[in-house]
Amino acid sequence: MSGDPKFSISRNSAHFPPPFKIKMVENIKRTTREEREKALKTANYNLFKLDPDDIFIDMLTDSGTTAMSDQQWAGILLGDETYAGSRSFSKLYDAAKERFGYKFVIPAHQGRGAENILFPCLVDRVKRKFDADRTAPVFISNYLYSTTAKIVRMSGGQCENVVIEKSFDTSYCYNWKGNFDIRKLGEKIEEYGAKAIAAIVVTITCNNTGGQPVSMENMREVCSIAGQHGIPVVFDACRFAENAYFIKEREEGYKDAKIADIVKEMFSYGDALTFSAKKDGLTNSGGLCCIREDEELASDVKGLGNTIEGYFTYGGMAGRDMAALAVGLEEVVDEDYLQYRINQVRYFGEQLLEAGIPILYPIGGHAVHIDAGKFAPHIPVEQFPGQALANELYLEAGVRGLELGSLNAGRDPSTGLQKPCPLEQVRLSVSRRVYTREHLDYVARSVIEIHQRASSLRGLKFIYEPKTLRQFSADMCPV
Repeated sequence: MSGDPKFSISRNSAHFPPPFKIKMVENIKRTTREEREKALKTANYNLFKLDPDDIFIDMLTDSGTTAMSDQQWAGILLGDETYAGSRSFSKLYDAAKERFGYKFVIPAHQGRGAENILFPCLVDRVKRKFDADRTAPVFISNYLYSTTAKIVRMSGGQCENVVIEKSFDTSYCYNWKGNFDIRKLGEKIEEYGAKAIAAIVVTITCNNTGGQPVSMENMREVCSIAGQHGIPVVFDACRFAENAYFIKEREEGYKDAKIADIVKEMFSYGDALTFSAKKDGLTNSGGLCCIREDEELASDVKGLGNTIEGYFTYGGMAGRDMAALAVGLEEVVDEDYLQYRINQVRYFGEQLLEAGIPILYPIGGHAVHIDAGKFAPHIPVEQFPGQALANELYLEAGVRGLELGSLNAGRDPSTGLQKPCPLEQVRLSVSRRVYTREHLDYVARSVIEIHQRASSLRGLKFIYEPKTLRQFSADMCPV
């Protein structure tokens, strides 16, 4: 395993038992290979279309799949469903202000809803202040997730990703593979002109590069550059607590810091945030758009939200869900929980690594990403090696993963050509407080079994290809 000698990641992670006990269980059904073959064919080889009863272990996503705590369920029972200004909103406002330090807290039905009320306002701000006929306002990010990039384009903007090049060397050991390339960030600002930049979006952790963290030093640099040019900094805060734990674990000067204090410092370098509560909110629904102190921007966002999300003290969330989120924002910064969480994922990844499976390394916070291009090098990019591997894992074990590669990247909307994709991946997300080590052992053994016959995997082609976000609804078949 190559890497920068200044950085090292501990292997053979210690076993940290869960800091919780189980009060309720949900039965899951094991199926036969024959049953899975039939189910996958019925789904046209698109794992999004599987019936949940045909899935044994679901690792498609960590979004909205959390097992909530007894305190969160108690909050649900006490939820206030008053339309405007509910007690549940007051609790959520206080919890979010305490966690992030931002003055304005605007609920949304999920993270995409938060983006959909913030991004158009940032685009309009650029157009109002400057020439409306100029190049579409630009959002520069370390790496925008596919749905976030789509919302940028729907809002009238365009996207640029400037994550460091080390991120795409899956075997290279570097602590901060979510970092911005500061040189490229400066070049993009110069290329488009600062006035054309709607926002710099800091994605924490960086999903497309394997749930990799952004260092505090890098955030500080981004904030400084943005400030020099008058550009707002927006956090995509989905996995903020996991990012904070990596800072405590890896970055000089933070070993003895409290997670809550690290979180506060992180967000001190931003002007706004969007947040899917379905990740580090430890809930099954909901989201937030928070704005530090820009009253005009907050007014614009509330106005748009009133139209497409709901009144700004609920924003598409039920009062009971806001109550659960208020509790989740407190529980997620518990260091015992985060230590268990990060090391559970690390344990899973280390099993694959030790068996010679090519994975993105270091292991991220919420998932293990298999390098499908190296796993099945005989499958060309246009036949989607990641999807081929994900499908085979389902057939082998009833485990549903997610392709993050050329299928997910889609086509360039201006040319219709396949977008170049730096990595062909399969993401195996670990839901929070849901699966045991035995579940992860089973998945690891299944991946290892497939790796021994990887040369037999076949690529896929389209039967039906949607124009946008094709990964969700495409129909495919083996080549």
